[in-house]
Amino acid sequence: DIYGKIGNAGVSICCLDDAKKLYSGFDLSHHMTSVSMTINGPAPMLLGFFMNAAIDQNCEKYIKNHKLEKTVEATFKKIYDAKGLKRPLYQGKLPEGNNGLGLLLLGLTGDLVLPPDVYEKIKKDTLTQVRGTVQADILKEDQAQNTCIFSTEFALRLMGDVQEYFINQQIRNFYSVSISGYHIAEAGANPITQLALTLSNGFTYVEYYLSRGMDINKFGPNLSFFFSNGIDPEYAVIGRVARKIWAKALKHKYQANSRAQMLKYHIQTSGRSLHAQEIDFNDIRTTLQALYAIYDNCNSLHTNAYDEAITTPTEDSVRRAMAIQLIINKELGLTKNENPIQGAFIIEELTNLVEEAVLLEFDRITERGGVLGAMETMYQRSKIQEESLYYETLKHNGEFPIIGVNTFLSSKGSPTVLPSEVIRATEEEKQFQIQTKELLNKANPSKVKAQIAILQAAAVQNENLFDKIMEATKVCSLGQITTALFEVGGQYRRNM
Repeated sequence: DIYGKIGNAGVSICCLDDAKKLYSGFDLSHHMTSVSMTINGPAPMLLGFFMNAAIDQNCEKYIKNHKLEKTVEATFKKIYDAKGLKRPLYQGKLPEGNNGLGLLLLGLTGDLVLPPDVYEKIKKDTLTQVRGTVQADILKEDQAQNTCIFSTEFALRLMGDVQEYFINQQIRNFYSVSISGYHIAEAGANPITQLALTLSNGFTYVEYYLSRGMDINKFGPNLSFFFSNGIDPEYAVIGRVARKIWAKALKHKYQANSRAQMLKYHIQTSGRSLHAQEIDFNDIRTTLQALYAIYDNCNSLHTNAYDEAITTPTEDSVRRAMAIQLIINKELGLTKNENPIQGAFIIEELTNLVEEAVLLEFDRITERGGVLGAMETMYQRSKIQEESLYYETLKHNGEFPIIGVNTFLSSKGSPTVLPSEVIRATEEEKQFQIQTKELLNKANPSKVKAQIAILQAAAVQNENLFDKIMEATKVCSLGQITTALFEVGGQYRRNM
């Protein structure tokens, strides 16, 4: 549920308080909590909101344990009541079973209430406990997904600043980047191209972080990967090949330790393989793709809802998607054995063939000046688009059979299903968020101005920007921070 909510957060988050409302009731500092931030362009800012929300949750626990609610009330009076401003409120009723953790400080941050030494200790402890993933892979954005906001160079620097901050703060259990092939596949790439471009992007991050003086054994474990699983046979070994290539490179080229050599990857079943015609069949496709992933020992798995081809998933369709995983893991006997198809001729042969094909693609990228050099001539984008056109051509002429879409149509002609329910924010909810943002801006105008100046100065002086973003996200909105960084980092412009 948290995974789905943060996926929409980039549209609605205005400030730290929106993050608190989003995460209220979920103990973000708990060792089992895992949240994947799927927003890309402004990911460092959203990460700042998230981290501060987690810190303030632990501050709230401390305040309640030490009965400091009166201090919170006095702080509210000083900042809001004295200026004649309404205090920020949570909109609507809390969901059933939600204790509202994090809402006590809605409109404030823990450092305004607690002594500096207490706050710093809580902050330090929280950052070493919190778990999750930031999907801030700017290279695949340029190559495939297109949600780029800063110049590629500046976005790459922000990613490095986040990783450097993680090392300095000893954040070991949070993935600083999800190096993503999923969006490359969704844009049209075949399994070989998805894997080759993703791994080459991963090695580019390794080289960049090393160039900044970071220790590979410290940042290596903070890297994770994200692949799509379609129905092509190559998907049966995509994780196996990725781990093989990554481990060999990190061991022999970079002399990384065993922990850094371990490639952790998430699989999401293929969104592109879902169709609006006969949507019930989508669950069958997703089940087979999930089976590929589990047999190949992925670290985590996202099964798509059958109605995602036509609408935002409904409660019922999400439950069915989750049931696919549960039935495979809990009921299917063969999955109780690790690597159930390892040693089979087809799997070993596919592994070797896919590895060879990926290494050949590495050569093509190297000939073009590496990943960044190839991007200058739009090599990756062109390759993805050509493969997408090829797939669509086969789909439309029927050479690639899709049951219920281009072959074996039902007697009704397999018409496109129209959604019965579309989940969207209401105008009232939208205006409430805007008013909350404006209210918070009025409460801290001088602090906002000061934090923006600090942020821009750090960018110009080549200091760690994420360190400053952690402070800026306490008082500034996402738009304020982004606009300020445009002035010093540049907006994204595609090569033509």
